[in-house]
Amino acid sequence: MWLLDKMLSRLIRKGQLIVIDHDGREYSYGETSAHPLKIRFTDKGAAMHVARDPRVGAGEAYMDGRMLIEPPHDVRDFVLFVMGNAKSSGGIDSKGPLRKVAEKVFSRLDQINERARASKNVVHHYDLTRQFYELFLDEDRQYTMAYFRDPENSLERAQVDKKALIASKLRLVPGQSAGLRVLDIGCGWGGLALYLNRHFGCEVLGVSLAPDQIRFAQERAEEAGVSDKVKFQLIDYRDVEGQFDRITSVGMIEHVGAPNFGEYFAKTNALLDSDGIMLTHTIGRTGPPGGTDKWTRKYIFPGGYIPAMSELVSALETTGWEIGDIEILRYHYAYTLAEWYRRATLHREEITALYDERLFRMWQFYLAGAEQSFQHGSMVNFHIQSVKNRAVLPMTRNYMQDEWARLSALDEAPFWHLERQAAE
Repeated sequence: MWLLDKMLSRLIRKGQLIVIDHDGREYSYGETSAHPLKIRFTDKGAAMHVARDPRVGAGEAYMDGRMLIEPPHDVRDFVLFVMGNAKSSGGIDSKGPLRKVAEKVFSRLDQINERARASKNVVHHYDLTRQFYELFLDEDRQYTMAYFRDPENSLERAQVDKKALIASKLRLVPGQSAGLRVLDIGCGWGGLALYLNRHFGCEVLGVSLAPDQIRFAQERAEEAGVSDKVKFQLIDYRDVEGQFDRITSVGMIEHVGAPNFGEYFAKTNALLDSDGIMLTHTIGRTGPPGGTDKWTRKYIFPGGYIPAMSELVSALETTGWEIGDIEILRYHYAYTLAEWYRRATLHREEITALYDERLFRMWQFYLAGAEQSFQHGSMVNFHIQSVKNRAVLPMTRNYMQDEWARLSALDEAPFWHLERQAAE
């Protein structure tokens, strides 16, 4: 406990953390509080496991039941508390220079996503059962940042507004965009593709490497009677052929890896018509290029990497693109993740029955950790609109806001009942 005690004594300044070691001995950190956050270690080696590598060790100790959070708090409270303190005190750093270099090297190697490895990485995360994702996502199964024009909005409302925002940046025109070909890279469960077809009559091809996502998306298109216009294929984006008028990439480039950004944007440039528009929606880091932490690489997103703006812009500039617009979306994903965490926790018994307690705890830790990255860390979302011909875009951004407002109003009524249910 001596090493963790030393670390927490330096780290915790705001609020109070009480650590109960396996032998019952209590350690207190920070300011005295009427409602301290308490954690308990259940075996002799747990505290040292956390202290040796806090970001990995804490997650593993929680997953394995070696670290418990005492009620009324939970692991989300713990993660937000510790990382909030870390932000004000300069961060958690238990690694020497050689270990930091090794982490960067391993992170870079993990991002080499050749076709077979890319497919394996996607299946690792996305091919869990349908029932699992239904327990915490919105009705349309949007598994990317929602757009909270008002923090009090329901998740369902915010995800509709996200789709409207993306559509507005594609410069689709009602009554004139019917028949336009849209490529949706990393199409998820098909919600955006069906949305674009429903509102604009576009013909959409969604591609993904997650088998169950593709099956479910195909079922949705057939049920809606648009399977001839909205199609989904289990295919690597690098193997897509043809020409498209619009390309959407929503939550996809995080799985590409920095070494492959040039290949990614060269391929999408070749697929897009000369007067086309591409919208890239991605998590991004506010600072310079970095690496993916070990816990996330191991348990959640093998092969994944959150890009810096400089990396994306550099890749776009060298592959024939011109940037039409960039928007930085702050805090929206924090609200999204908080709601996902709330819903997942409400369905603890169902998730445990589908898998086990360890997977449930792993996802709790993942969602809470991701939320803190958007609350206290360096994560935001980027919207990058890219074109080949700058003349295809209006002189000002007014068209985006006007179209977003129109689309958002169209979908207002169907979600009133969902907002009431969320409030209840």
